[in-house]
Amino acid sequence: MNWIAGGAAAAVLLPVLAIGAGMPFWVACIVSVAAGGGLVSAFAPRKPFEGLDASGAARGKIEFARELLTEAEPLAVRLEVAVSSIGTPKVADRVRHLARVSREIFAGVEDDPLRVDLVRRFLTYYLPRAAELAEAYALLEKGGVRDMARITATGELIDRLDTAFTHYARNLQGADLGNLDIELKLLRSSLDEDLGPPPPQLGAPAGPGNERA
Repeated sequence: MNWIAGGAAAAVLLPVLAIGAGMPFWVACIVSVAAGGGLVSAFAPRKPFEGLDASGAARGKIEFARELLTEAEPLAVRLEVAVSSIGTPKVADRVRHLARVSREIFAGVEDDPLRVDLVRRFLTYYLPRAAELAEAYALLEKGGVRDMARITATGELIDRLDTAFTHYARNLQGADLGNLDIELKLLRSSLDEDLGPPPPQLGAPAGPGNERA
């Protein structure tokens, strides 16, 4: 899409500059190409983690996470597309939730690619299977002879996948809370070292050294 937008802008701008503005043709060509190139760059798909600067083992982990997310993105799109093809509202809602949780997990990995191992199985196994099952369910519904046994079995697996997706999303969230606990502990220790321990709260049980005379 970025190349289409850039080419269209250059094609429109060239006659406007050359004919409408009376600009020399060769100058109009340069300006049009530059403007089109700017749009190509502006609308180019953003690569995950392109703003991160890492080296050594961290760089390898980031590259690995980028590769997994690049392969996973079309799978989330397939889930989103499948929603509109599924006629059973409950199953459609499940698939919609799968797609939304997938996006949340993608965002969590982009925030910290070093945590990609927490959701590696999700990205490489459960997400592809979910996309396949969602599409299969839509096809089963539209089949000339409805195979209710297969429809039911596929719907049940989609339900179980929804539980698995939520589990992996909570794993990432739990990692965030674990990091927060560490940060709070370090901050509390640093403040105690610089400022001394905080005064006892009013109404707190009297401890050693806090008894009234």
